Formats: sequence, C-alpha cells, structure tokens
Amino acid sequence: MRAVGIILAGGNSNKMRELSGKRAIAAMPVAGSYRCIDFALSNMSNSHIQKVAVFTQYNSRSLNEHLNSSKWWDFGRKQGGLFVFTPTITADNSFWYRGTADTMYQNLSFLKNSHEPYVVITSGDGVYKLDYNKVLEYHINKKADITVVSKQLIEGEDASRFGVISTNEDGRIIEFEEKPLMTAANTVSIGIYVIRRRLLIELLEMSAEEDRYDFVKDILIRYKNLKKIYAYEMDTYWSNIATVDSYYKTNMDFLKKDVRDYFFKEYPDIYSKIDDLPPAKYNQGSSVKNCIISSGSIINGVVENSIVFKKVYIGNNCTIKNSIILNDVYIGDNTYIENCIVESRDTIRVNTTHIGEPGNIKIVVEKNERYIL
Repeated sequence: MRAVGIILAGGNSNKMRELSGKRAIAAMPVAGSYRCIDFALSNMSNSHIQKVAVFTQYNSRSLNEHLNSSKWWDFGRKQGGLFVFTPTITADNSFWYRGTADTMYQNLSFLKNSHEPYVVITSGDGVYKLDYNKVLEYHINKKADITVVSKQLIEGEDASRFGVISTNEDGRIIEFEEKPLMTAANTVSIGIYVIRRRLLIELLEMSAEEDRYDFVKDILIRYKNLKKIYAYEMDTYWSNIATVDSYYKTNMDFLKKDVRDYFFKEYPDIYSKIDDLPPAKYNQGSSVKNCIISSGSIINGVVENSIVFKKVYIGNNCTIKNSIILNDVYIGDNTYIENCIVESRDTIRVNTTHIGEPGNIKIVVEKNERYIL
C-alpha cells in the first residue's frame, strides 16, 4: 500500500454522559461483539494498509487492552504493524495532546521514519466500511493537496456536531465550517483525510510554530483557499457514535437485517479481538425476539428488540425491551428495563425497574458490589 494509517482515538465527549466514564469513545462496544475502533482498523487492513498508528489519551486502559495484539486485524507482519502511542513526557515537551494536530506533531517521528508517500487519517468513533484505496485514487486523479471524505446526512439529522462543507462543481471545498450553531447544509466531513506525508509533516511543523493545535480549524479551514482540498463523497452506511442518542441508534441499526448483512456477510469482513466464551444459553421459559445475544450470556427472561453483549446474566421473570446491555452485567429476578443502556459490570438488584423514553435514553449505572476481595 502507498499509505500509512493514523487513527485518532484519544478523544472524549461529554455528550456520552456516564458512558465515557470508563473508556474512550473508540473503545465503546458496538453490535454485540465489537469495539468501535474495530471498524477503522478493519478498513485499514482490508485496504492493505499494513502500518497503522493509533493515538490514545483519554481513559485509554480499556482501549489499550483491546489493542494488545495486532493479529486480530492481520497487522502482524515483518514490515509495518500496529503501533499504539500515548502522550509521553520528553526533555522538550511535557504536555498532553492539546488537539488533533498536536497529537500528530508530538509523534512526528512516526511519520518521518515512514517511507510511504501518503497518509490516511481517520477517527476511531465511526461505524462504516470504506476502501481507502478508492479515496487515494480520487486524491491522485484530482491532484489534490488534501482529500476530505464527506457524507450527505439524511434530512432532519443534526449536522451541527460535524464540520459542514460546501464544494464547487469539481468537488473542491470552498466553504468549511466546524460545528456551526445553525446550518441549512447537510454535507459533512466524517473525519477521514488523505494527504501526502511530506506535506502533512510540513503543515504540522508550521502549526506547532504558531501554537496551533487543531487539524480541522488550524489546517483544513485555515488553508482551504491556499491548498487544493477536495471532498470524496461516501454513499454507504456511516454513523458517528459520539453522543448517547447516536450510540443507541447505531447499535439498534444492527437489529435491521440489511445493516447486519452489509457489515457481517458482505466482503470485506469486520474483525475484532476474540474471546473464548461458550455460546449464549437460553433456559426454559426464556423468550427472545429480534435481538443480538452475544456469547457467554445466559437468558432466563423476556428480551425484545435489544442488544445483549458478552457475559450477561438475565434472571427469571425479567423483561428487557429496546435496550442495550453492555458486557458482564448481572440482572436480578423480576427486573423490568426499557429504553435503557446498562453500563458494563453492573449488578441490577432483584425487583428493579428502569424505564427511559424513546428520545431520552436512560443510562443505568449501579454501584452494587459483585466482586469482593
């Protein structure tokens, strides 16, 4: 491959509320058995990008554990590999990452020691499939300095949490506004960029000299009239999970057969770290309708339109509807849960009721001790 990969996975969002208290957004569980970063890593592997750097920072323990071996995404090669970078104190610098541009600048040696002519930069909080080779070919054909992957949002979807772009008839970006308060446009940047490696090094060094730290505001927007920045439009499924509502909706999308088939039955595949767990067990009296039930789970009650992650126990006479139950949750008997996200490693006491609203999902975080020394 003619490119190295960079995955920016160090971010946090207060729009995730309690869900980001344990982990980085890129480590959020998705679709029963996956982490969000698996989609970016799988796209890199499927695009034959063999040298990939993941930059982590916020609450990175869970993410680092997930990335402890590169074999799951087939990066274990004699050349290339999977590299995980966290903020490092040096003789010249003792800062945490101050922005996306600063993140890459603090690890500039990774780019300088690489030999591939191009860099593919992506975030770790997107759920999608994309062949980065097609974006690179578009980039080369347009003789672009930077290519931004864009997406047309469906009508009514909130564009204010993304970068909103406008292009001319040739596809060149003429307007770029980051997270506007209000906008009538619906074409957004989805946080995937292709750029020549030497140009990226040059721009990062110039930004650092001027104490500018954000890749979007201080490079893309600042140079949009000086550099040829083009938009590559993506027309397949894409979702960003950086808010509670979008995280809930994205998981619920996997209950639709066409979405499941697109990700898990159509080539190329999505890969993840595999746990050696027994298959889910459905005891007598249980009832499951339109759900994803992951390995290691035991079901005794009624579960409808829900996603149950790994190692979950659902007790007798329980009812779970329209909810997401994260890993390693114990739900006691006679519990009713609807329109909720239950945090991992929770213990829900018997005879408990948790009900959220369809437009206001309730996050259940119990402090009950189950593992006592």
